[in-house]
Amino acid sequence: MTSATTDLTGGCQCGAIRFAITAAPVRVSICHCRMCQKASGGPFASLADIRHEDFRWTRGTPSSFQSSSIAERDFCADCGTPLSYRRIGGPNIEIMTGAFDRPDAVVPDLQFGTESQLGWVAGIASMPGKTTLENYGRDRLDAIVSRQHPDHD
Repeated sequence: MTSATTDLTGGCQCGAIRFAITAAPVRVSICHCRMCQKASGGPFASLADIRHEDFRWTRGTPSSFQSSSIAERDFCADCGTPLSYRRIGGPNIEIMTGAFDRPDAVVPDLQFGTESQLGWVAGIASMPGKTTLENYGRDRLDAIVSRQHPDHD
């Protein structure tokens, strides 16, 4: 589940929206369904399921999109960061794990929507990889000016 059980924080890329949780997620999962693929812009969504009473927006109010008859998805209207999945009237909110300041603290242990899992996902761990420094080189990396909010307030 998570190595840190309380006071996990996070937010969008630009920092306009921030959140905090005060208890461990009910579960952390990956969803491969086509709707989650489109909502995240990736091959799957990774979501931490949190009871509403353990969650609060601490800065800003996200925009939302009703992606189906049963759910809404929250996002930052300023930078576009996908933030959550919510069942309408449900007891929980599911926060995208990449939006946490410490995404390593919310580890998935269950998968959903596996009928839509892309065939190449299973081989990701065995693909060759490079660090950002190896990919860009020191000069190009040093020239990048990040506009991303830091992983803390």
